[in-house]
Amino acid sequence: MMSRTMQAGMVVALLAAAGLWIGWADTWEGLRAQSREIRTVRAGFIQEKHLEILQKPLISKGVFYFRAPDDLRWEYTEPIRSILLVHDGKTERYIEGDDGLVRDAGGGLPAMQMMLGEISGWLKGRFEENPDFNASLEPGRKIVLTPKAAALADIIQRIVLQLSDAPGLLDSVTVHESDASYTLFRFQNAVLNADLDDAVFSRVE
Repeated sequence: MMSRTMQAGMVVALLAAAGLWIGWADTWEGLRAQSREIRTVRAGFIQEKHLEILQKPLISKGVFYFRAPDDLRWEYTEPIRSILLVHDGKTERYIEGDDGLVRDAGGGLPAMQMMLGEISGWLKGRFEENPDFNASLEPGRKIVLTPKAAALADIIQRIVLQLSDAPGLLDSVTVHESDASYTLFRFQNAVLNADLDDAVFSRVE
């Protein structure tokens, strides 16, 4: 079974991936229309994990790739390399060990696949259609997602997506896990609609 910490981290990563290519609009219909214009996305990210017991946040860095309709590569490059691949309906995760990248075949993989299915609406800009969250468009180009179920609320209190000025980009995603703990993703150097080879989503070299 995947731990709550791993579940929260997976939701954070996938939500960040889902939100990255949603451009600014002031209606749900506008968000969906803008997301249909995006074929591919490549962007770097910086993840800050803020905990009450830590004086400084834990910092991770990486790069994210998306290709419509469902291909995904979410790769941490620092401090420990790990890769999540979604391609041809399959989900695989690799973690760096003493012998390089090793496929994670543990019990967490089915849970990852389940969560991917749950956020399929987000990947199409349909935040308000997900049955697990209440979604609201708020002033300042923000989307706020609030869990409906108590079990999910135990892991995530709310998620705040900060949309960029430019359609197709997202400035940040902040996942509030508790009153004192949150995870912030900041995106940078995004490139939209560049050609991406199959190998990006199927190889881990």
